[in-house]
Parts: sequence; structure tokens; C-alpha cells
Amino acid sequence: MHLALAVLLAIGSPAAQSAPTLPAPASSSAAAAQPPYLTAAIADPARQSDKVNDERRQLAKVMAFAQVKPGDKVLELIPGSGYFTRVFSGVVGSKGHVYALWPVEYAKESSRDVTQLRQLSKQPHYNNISVLTQPAAQLSAPESVDVVFTSQNYHDYPDAFMGKVDPVALDKQVFAALKPGGVFVVIDHVAAAGSGMRDTDTLHRIDPAIVKKQVRSAGFVLDGESNALQNAADPHTAKVFDPSVRGHTDQFMLRFRKPAH
Repeated sequence: MHLALAVLLAIGSPAAQSAPTLPAPASSSAAAAQPPYLTAAIADPARQSDKVNDERRQLAKVMAFAQVKPGDKVLELIPGSGYFTRVFSGVVGSKGHVYALWPVEYAKESSRDVTQLRQLSKQPHYNNISVLTQPAAQLSAPESVDVVFTSQNYHDYPDAFMGKVDPVALDKQVFAALKPGGVFVVIDHVAAAGSGMRDTDTLHRIDPAIVKKQVRSAGFVLDGESNALQNAADPHTAKVFDPSVRGHTDQFMLRFRKPAH
């Protein structure tokens, strides 16, 4: 197993994140204007075990930023434990669909998560979820989608265990998968300014400036940025699973839009 990935995967579990060592970004309760379908999806009793992480991960703000709504088709890249997948499922409802996509290279390293997500998709409550596997360099969707979403995994694509996928090629495939006007949401761990992709395989971080450059080059327009996951106490020099920052890294959140015409 790819050792660094194995450790990083462990971070995503509630157990690994139960002892924060840095203060989480300031947060507030969901705004009064939060749409009822998002409130209901977050409050769903079926995701009770996930709720302990909602404030730390700024779930309401992330989902609002992603602009997902009932009836949408969502393509989630490398969904991990399904933390966001379950909420997407609740938001899009019976008229929407969630495609949880695992690159086969990553699935080999995270077979347990893949198996558990497939089991989840067989439950009547989550029957609008489909689990897909395909080569990392050959991204496609069964149908045009409204939202493509990836959290803490964009930096993985150019790494050796994923076959050194060209991020621009990935971005072009995402562009093709989206409906006109659809959005591509990228959340990842911040690397030092000017570092580009230097730290993707060592610190598991990426410079947001290079992400903006790459995604824009595929035809997207930068549609929004959020500091909801910002943490100024993160020096950007430690591996994301280092105890000093684990679970509380400084993260950027970017929304790109495919032009409607």
C-alpha cells in the first residue's frame, strides 16, 4: 500500500481527527437563509455518526458554496468515507443523482472505503448514489452533470501512484463532463505560495495559484473563493497528517464555472 496515502486516508476517519492540535476556523450556525433542503440533508439522522465533524469541516458553508440543489447530478471525485456523498444524496433527492467516482489506482489503496460506499448505495435511503471506478487518466460521467466536486484529492492526480495524471488533462475531462453553466469545486490543502505542485507527493499540499491556472486553462472561469476552511496557524510546511496540523490544515476552496455558452 502507498504508505503516505495510507496515513492520509486514516486522517479522514473521525477517530484520527478526534484530537485537534490547532484551533479550527471560526464558525457560526447555519445562516437563516440556508435553504430547507440543505438543512434537512445535514440534519438527516442517517448520517448521525458524521455530525461530530460538521463544525470543524464547515459542512453547511461547503455545501452552500458548491451550489448543489434538488434534482442536480453530482460527480464526486475520490469520495473517501462518503462524508460529503451522503449530504449530496440528501440534497439532490429522488430526482437527482450522485456519482461517486474512484480512480482504479486510488481504489486499490482504499478498497475498504470503496466497498463500504458500494454497500451504502444499496440502501434504499441512498439509492440515488452510484459508485464508479475508472482509470485516473480517463475521467468520464454516465451523463452530463451539474457539479463536479473533489475535496483534498486534486493534489493526488499528478502523483506516481495515480500514474502522474496531467492535471490540465483532468480539468479538460471535468469540463467535458459538466453541463454548460455547471461548476467544478476544488478543496485542497494549501502549499507555500509559489510552490506549484512541488509538495503534492511529500506534504500532500498544492499551491492554489497553480490550481487556478490549470483549471482556467481548460476553459473554466473562476466563479468564487471561500476562506471558510482557512487556518492562519498552519505554516504550510508540515505534512497534512503531522499531529501539529492534522485535521486542521489551511485549505482553499475554489469554484470554477463552465461558461453557459
